[in-house]
Amino acid sequence: MSFDREPVVAGQFYAARQDQWLATVQACMRGEKENDTITKLAMVPHAGHVFSGGVAGQTLARAKLTDTVLLLGPNHTGMGAPLAVWPDGKWLLPGAAMDVDAELAAALLAAEPALTADRVAHLQEHSLEVVLPFLWAKNPQMRIIPIAVGDPRPHKLGGAAAKIAEALSALGREVSVVVSSDMNHFASDEKTRVIDQHALDRILALDPMGFYGKVREENISMCGVLPMTLGMHLANIQGAKKAELVAYATSGDVNGDMSRVVGYAGVIIE
Repeated sequence: MSFDREPVVAGQFYAARQDQWLATVQACMRGEKENDTITKLAMVPHAGHVFSGGVAGQTLARAKLTDTVLLLGPNHTGMGAPLAVWPDGKWLLPGAAMDVDAELAAALLAAEPALTADRVAHLQEHSLEVVLPFLWAKNPQMRIIPIAVGDPRPHKLGGAAAKIAEALSALGREVSVVVSSDMNHFASDEKTRVIDQHALDRILALDPMGFYGKVREENISMCGVLPMTLGMHLANIQGAKKAELVAYATSGDVNGDMSRVVGYAGVIIE
């Protein structure tokens, strides 16, 4: 029996009414032209739309996404399975909904035993929900496969990426990946920009293991290092050629507090 996911951060991270959140995300996406090449991976932040919506909107407006998107986010709550797939039903937003691609989810679950059909990891997790209003505004018919990535072992993330790539290839499906991640948390604006750039340099070099290592070595508190490591492995297996930093900002750009900021980056890999 399929099960829909109710929104948990509407009214906090974004407006609780469809006309309001839609107006906000459309304003954040305005003025950007969609790229010509299919996006293999887009990484966007998931803070409140007032903070990181500009970076997320600019990036997703430019991304040329497939009709089904693999959504990879961190597991902030620690609940549920290490690689948790929401297998079916819909993800609800105030006044709207996005369908889960149950057929593709089932194929991925069959292909990689480390993936688990698990809703618990997603029930209180905000990272993917905050991105959905942008995806819905871009294409209300888009289908999603939400995966909460909490397995800290880089070889397991690489292995899962290989199995996902095999399953997609066997089905003849091309699927864009959207990774939800903020960058470093709660250092000064100056320090945050420096260390975030070190992580972004490895992303722009399409080097998932170097990226994972750099985040660990420099103690960069980037919440989505695990989904991004998995997503980059997958993009590379599928022939990624270039990565571009579309936008970067910190929370200090919005609230003026430069002493303790969160970094936000928008990246597209083609």
